[in-house]
Amino acid sequence: MPELVLVTGGTGYIAGWCVAELLRRGYDVRTTVRSPGRQQAVTDAVSTVCDPDGRLGFAVADLTADAGWEAAMKGVERVLHVASPLGVSAQSPDLVTPAREGTLRVLRAATAAGVRRVVMTSAANTASPSSYASEGVTDETLWTDPEDPALIPYRRSKTLAELAAWEFMRGHHGPTELATVLPGAVFGPVLTADAAGSVGIIARMLSGAMPGVPRIGLEVVDVRDLVDVHLRAMTSPAAAGERFLATGEFVWMADLARFLREGLGERGQQVPTRRLPDFAVRFAARFRDPALREITPALGRRNRHTTEKAARLLGWQPRPARETVLDCAESLLAHGAVPVPAAQRP
Repeated sequence: MPELVLVTGGTGYIAGWCVAELLRRGYDVRTTVRSPGRQQAVTDAVSTVCDPDGRLGFAVADLTADAGWEAAMKGVERVLHVASPLGVSAQSPDLVTPAREGTLRVLRAATAAGVRRVVMTSAANTASPSSYASEGVTDETLWTDPEDPALIPYRRSKTLAELAAWEFMRGHHGPTELATVLPGAVFGPVLTADAAGSVGIIARMLSGAMPGVPRIGLEVVDVRDLVDVHLRAMTSPAAAGERFLATGEFVWMADLARFLREGLGERGQQVPTRRLPDFAVRFAARFRDPALREITPALGRRNRHTTEKAARLLGWQPRPARETVLDCAESLLAHGAVPVPAAQRP
């Protein structure tokens, strides 16, 4: 009988791909949704790349509440904890509590059920210099300092959630094992038209909604490669108790624009090529768009990570950034997920 794997947050971009790939590899899958009304959307999304064939089930559970998690874990052998709490924004005064408490809810339920292994999705910026003031290449031994007052709320929440997970497991003496995966900027094909997260950057570039490209560097990882490293961490004996960076090639946003313009021809003509000077981005962040404040510390920085550990212990290798970005763009266009700027609407 195939193993049953629980994936948290099946409506999410990464989680949807996790569900699809697990099914494709022959696992039985259960995924959590916040309400029964979301089940069909997950089934429809997954069905675009594989046939669920009666092997996909659902559990109603929310990271912000205890209800449903015991039932979600029943009969489960392994867990991919991919979901992040919803209902909060980057400008929320408290991202930490829902992120940390949601993680602990999953771990409490998993350990109580005797799950063999939990793989948690963290973020590469939990293993980065806190202030971006220094540059270089870092590995999994570095932890972002969550007490740094300059740290943006998102980075603090991801760091404290992962720290809480490891602290919880240090006090657990049962059979459950933990591994964490720390991705960079996740791009690649989408399963639905609801582009979210970093994929939305590509959609905005294609639409011409961006006036230019800031001097921001990204470590691009393909969602398909990210799912692959999750599954390797889920099954490899060497992964127990380990963190794994899952970043890809470092590229500037100007490189993303070049990939799109060159690779898409006429369909990429709305992609901006003008490079925004740092002072213009800082000015806009201060007076026009407060959401930009979270990227200004990274302007011009080349903070990078090494994935040597994932390669050595798991045999993992990400694909080139250009391939990922173009596959992402083609998918967004095929799904009609590129927004039409207000100035171009009839």
